[in-house]
Amino acid sequence: MSEKNPLPSAKTQSRAMLLWVLAVLIGLPLVLPSATLATEILIFAMVVAACNLLLGYTGLLSFGQGIFFGIGTYAAGICLTRWSVPVPLVLAGAAILGALTATLVGWLSIRRQGVYFVMLTLAFSQLFYFLAYTFSDVTGGDNGILGVPRPSFGGAALDNPWAYYGFVAICFVAIFAVLIMVTQSTFGRTLLAIRENEGRAAAIGFPTKLFKLEAFAISGAVTAFGGALHAMLIGVAPLSNIEYHTSELILIMTIIGGSSSLFGSVLGAGFYLLLADALSTIWPRWLLLLGLVLVAVALFLQRGLWGLVERGYD
Repeated sequence: MSEKNPLPSAKTQSRAMLLWVLAVLIGLPLVLPSATLATEILIFAMVVAACNLLLGYTGLLSFGQGIFFGIGTYAAGICLTRWSVPVPLVLAGAAILGALTATLVGWLSIRRQGVYFVMLTLAFSQLFYFLAYTFSDVTGGDNGILGVPRPSFGGAALDNPWAYYGFVAICFVAIFAVLIMVTQSTFGRTLLAIRENEGRAAAIGFPTKLFKLEAFAISGAVTAFGGALHAMLIGVAPLSNIEYHTSELILIMTIIGGSSSLFGSVLGAGFYLLLADALSTIWPRWLLLLGLVLVAVALFLQRGLWGLVERGYD
């Protein structure tokens, strides 16, 4: 009687994921006519991977990811339009600000568990949205911050859409490689232990709250980094980037792709954005069609699109 092939080791899966990521980076320009859509897929794949670190690896269902995305967007908008800060410093500053904000939100939210934790992150999401709306002198209010420029190197601006895609692709590979190292480290394995049984992890001596707080900080840093890239992509730091629906969108992409693998984040972001782009050309009420597709995914692909990949190993 033949036995099923064993699942590949973590190191083998990591190498495979990096190869798949490189294949995606090369393939998107070949199959998509729009550089903006291809770049947006990479940015949201990065952000969804950060959300996956909380949901898939730590077991924290957070509705606060839009906070960090919006923080990064506004950081880029303010620094590039009002202070002319160099882009590398803008991206680093956005990541640090996102990490600090996530540390504050996480420190207060992880004091509760279950539905109370979810409600706290949702409350913080609404709080930061109204702060951004109220302080319109800083954020631009409903209009947002307009005229956010693309980065430039050696005096040459990356105004060409595919040139900016290449810049984002380099950032994406670096961030994705770091997240793989984090999840495959002792820290990442401890997060999985906390997800499976936090009480047992605490009983054997792990400071579970500290680990969850660190996961929040990393997730916030990456999400804010993606928000800064998004502001430079569309040339605007909009109010919509920090509202609740952005957090909802990030969570939907995470669940569609599958929360058991970082590469599922790429699948989830690509599937959602490509489907939304295709359906919007078919019918003005395309969100109804998208909702039906999401219901089908929830009913028949409970491990997300990554579950289909895992079946290929069986």
